[in-house]
Amino acid sequence: MAFSVSTAKVDITPTLSTNPFMAGYGTVDGGRIATSSTPYQPLYARAIVLWEDTFPHLILSADLLAFPRAMHQRIRARILALASWQSSEILLQATHTHNGPALIDSLQPYISYGLSDLTLIRSYGSALEDKIVALVGTVLAAPRTAVTLDYKVASQNYAANRVGLPYTETAVPILVARRSNGVPRAVIFSYACHPVSAGWRTLFDGDFPAAACNYLENQTAGCFALFLQGASGDQDPLGARGWALRDQHGNSLGTAVSSAMSSPGRTITGPLLTYYQEVRLPLDITLTPANLVGVRAAFVARLGNPEGQPLWYQRHAQGMIARIDSNNLPTFVPSPFQVWKLSGSPQLKIAMVGGELVSGYAAYFRAGHGGANGIVVGGYANESCCYIPSNEFLPPYMPYGSYEGGWDPDHPGVGGGSMTVYGHLAHFRGGSNGVEATVVNAMNALLG
Repeated sequence: MAFSVSTAKVDITPTLSTNPFMAGYGTVDGGRIATSSTPYQPLYARAIVLWEDTFPHLILSADLLAFPRAMHQRIRARILALASWQSSEILLQATHTHNGPALIDSLQPYISYGLSDLTLIRSYGSALEDKIVALVGTVLAAPRTAVTLDYKVASQNYAANRVGLPYTETAVPILVARRSNGVPRAVIFSYACHPVSAGWRTLFDGDFPAAACNYLENQTAGCFALFLQGASGDQDPLGARGWALRDQHGNSLGTAVSSAMSSPGRTITGPLLTYYQEVRLPLDITLTPANLVGVRAAFVARLGNPEGQPLWYQRHAQGMIARIDSNNLPTFVPSPFQVWKLSGSPQLKIAMVGGELVSGYAAYFRAGHGGANGIVVGGYANESCCYIPSNEFLPPYMPYGSYEGGWDPDHPGVGGGSMTVYGHLAHFRGGSNGVEATVVNAMNALLG
């Protein structure tokens, strides 16, 4: 079997007239608004089709905080109609930049930002869907370059575990597609770190992932770069945030990748095997009438903000009271899981989860699948539903609550922390039949 690649990208940067609202940081009221239609660096959706003989496989990465669930489902259905392929052969991912455009449901615009008029966000979202689908059509029709694939792992050390757990991400997986003369035609690389090096800004920008892609494409003529975000839910960049740190981190990552791909890594071959499954992650909800009365009372108490929480806690409480009153009580959160397997010695596996996967999962799966040399682990894939915590973030651990775990110590059975901005009623269930066990069992089954 022989490989070839085709590549394409499209500018997805909003203007002030199409969608000035920015995503990534909760606001007291009214949202964070861009101050110029000229971004610090344009936002892109980047697409690579890896052809195995005549069979296409898509990796698409976009400079967005997240693909909301409804948007992802619509885009996936439209992309499926463009070629004779399976859903498992289509991988979408958001880089999770915190200076991208606000979209419907991720984060929830009213709860997170206090936005009630969503007209521009909706119209931009519709145009964005069209651009993504058109991009896939373009890359499917683009000229193909015959390539060989090789893989190696570099390192970076500017991520730190922001909650003090003993998992610090350093691995930089690098998959290079080379022309027959050995010159890179495309590179797919990953690192697990929240893209907040620039911090809270008022210009659209893709943060260090975009900077690294830009660096690589400038350094290697004719090479297309695409970044895949790792399991970075609890990994934050070190340093004083600002444009200078954003550039520093992007250039540092780009330099590490450029240096690594100056010589071939281990050979990767076909066949390429793909798997896709939607997994139900269990929420800690007891649906008895008595318990729901107590949960509703907890949300009513939050309306008065006795704990001095940000205003999105109150907006979240309003929404959850309405949900309880309408009996809209989901007991799980759906998350797409996706695995690609490529041949080599050892086999290379790419394991992706929808949502903000914390880094302990990456450590776990690497331990069972040959380390970073054998597996690439990432989050924010296809759609981003919320944080995906391990048991370490849930009761009775972290007794003072946990943002990543989505709970607060005053009401441990009620959604708090990150679950407020993602708009969920409760946090995930912990323990032996909870979210951690569900993630591990489902992914291990796909990894085989």
